[in-house]
Amino acid sequence: QVRLRESGGGLVQAGDSLRLSCGPISRLDVAGWFRQAPGKDREYVGASTWSGGAPEYADFVQGRFIITRDNTKKTIDLQINDLKAEDTAVYYCASGGFINIQDNQYHPQNWGQGTQVTVSA
Repeated sequence: QVRLRESGGGLVQAGDSLRLSCGPISRLDVAGWFRQAPGKDREYVGASTWSGGAPEYADFVQGRFIITRDNTKKTIDLQINDLKAEDTAVYYCASGGFINIQDNQYHPQNWGQGTQVTVSA
């Protein structure tokens, strides 16, 4: 079991940008991000495969979320631009497992503890 640790959450204003970081991840593993808003189920945001190709994103992302990974630093980051109140959630890092291409869902093996992002209007 890998112990992932997220950082970078906090209280921000609507319209701001925020960068979350997580590690350590293996260069051979899929790694990605989920989030869970208050009163809602945890939802998949996006993931990056070990091959270094373009990250896969959930359908709702629409360009405001950018995932990057640094295999030298063993980290995966999530940049969120133009933050909105509905982005308020606990953001979780995940690694290992696989991405199901048929339903565009990521099924990880390892989870971080989560970092809170709160967006004020």
